[in-house]
Amino acid sequence: MRRGLRLRALAAPAVLAALLAGSGRAEAAGPAEPAAAVAAAAAVAADAAPAAKTACDLLVVAGSVLTMDDADRALGRTGICVSGGTITAMGDPDELAGTHAVGERVDRPNAVVLPGFVNTHTHAAMSLLRGVANDQPLMEWLQKSIFPAEAKNVSPDFVRAGTRLTCLEMVEGGTTTFADMYYFESDVADVVDTAGLRGVLGETWLDFPVPDHKDLAEEKAVTEAFLLKWKGHPRITAAVAPHAPYTCSKETLQAAGALADRYGAPLLIHVSETRDEQRQIREKYGTTPTRWLDSIGFLGPRVVFAHGVWLDADDLALMARRGVALSHNPESNMMLASGVAPVVAARKAGVVVALGTDGVAGSNNDVDMIEAADIAGKLAKVSTFDPTALTARELLRMATRDGARALGLADRIGSLEVGKRADLIAVELDRPWMQPVYDLAAAVVYSADRSDVSLTVVDGKVLWDGTNARTLDRAAILAEAARWRERVRASLAPDSAGGKK
Repeated sequence: MRRGLRLRALAAPAVLAALLAGSGRAEAAGPAEPAAAVAAAAAVAADAAPAAKTACDLLVVAGSVLTMDDADRALGRTGICVSGGTITAMGDPDELAGTHAVGERVDRPNAVVLPGFVNTHTHAAMSLLRGVANDQPLMEWLQKSIFPAEAKNVSPDFVRAGTRLTCLEMVEGGTTTFADMYYFESDVADVVDTAGLRGVLGETWLDFPVPDHKDLAEEKAVTEAFLLKWKGHPRITAAVAPHAPYTCSKETLQAAGALADRYGAPLLIHVSETRDEQRQIREKYGTTPTRWLDSIGFLGPRVVFAHGVWLDADDLALMARRGVALSHNPESNMMLASGVAPVVAARKAGVVVALGTDGVAGSNNDVDMIEAADIAGKLAKVSTFDPTALTARELLRMATRDGARALGLADRIGSLEVGKRADLIAVELDRPWMQPVYDLAAAVVYSADRSDVSLTVVDGKVLWDGTNARTLDRAAILAEAARWRERVRASLAPDSAGGKK
């Protein structure tokens, strides 16, 4: 500021002299020369004025940063400028504050800032069934508990309420993007849009009637309307989600693939989750689910497999050739006793492996991505008898950048770089269970808890500031969940004759 004032002070006599000189010449030479003198004086004054500041809607100042970029840089105290939802500058916070007109500044001096977590497999609305059925094998869990509960309760209102609850949990826990498979996905998208999150949302297809469609023709119509409605949205990607090879026929899967191809949409599907699924497909088609899907033309670079517990080496090689990604859901696979996915082998084969939590209705019971990363690492180590399997940095990459790659969003999110969208979180380090910190990635993966997340930003908008969820009404959402608990409980209670309602 002092330099700017001095320049203006020095410029003033020059401006005055030019004006006076111009006035003297005007009598002899006519009116043109004074105008030129005034223009010259104005140019001197403009040069002397301080440079205009660059707009910065949001300045996040972090004690440290894990960029998760190609160079895998870890930075000390850093400022991140965001304008129009895009990261426009990163560097010394004081210099950035001096050269930018800052709209909102958020300081996290004791935190590490990193890309937001990308949860590549969920069933968000099923949060309203959290705990309704636990400690059961997958097929029994689905057929005796979940499918009946859904048949009695799932509606647009149910889906909206459940999705709001999951969005609140995600926002407070640092998840900025998630992939979903469920019903009434356009209603899911409405809630996700209001919450400010980013979503790849798949309308589920099955070969039996479900709450929002009754047959293949209706599946196609509902899904195409969904794809058209959300086409081009900056944060919502509409997807097609045939449930699994054992619940969808060849005709259904090919129709889903054709529709996804027509709109360039992702294809989300459960594959090789259990040994029973492997047996069913082998008995029916004489091969593995992956190779059968390939034989009908289903596989491609927009396909994401959820689970993949029983993938063999040939399956993995085929996935790598076709560009199919894998969403690893370690907690769900453990809770349902499905097995241990060959994650280390998949990565070695060249498959993009990301992390997911699955739904919360007895197959995990939360959408905590820090916990998912921690358990994924420990499960890989103990199952391979190799403590070097999946390092903390690799796990953090799976939870962020590789998640973005799996969902086709790596050009926009997954790392903190100038030009990418500003999806970022802050994890506080000044906790007894975090200190002392020698390795930032290890601290986040092995020591942190989701309650340590003190900032969640999506597309440059603060959704969680460590105290308030700015786009969601926490009290109303929790009260709504309690009301649904009573409705679900009543719907599943025995009737007066001793049967089920």
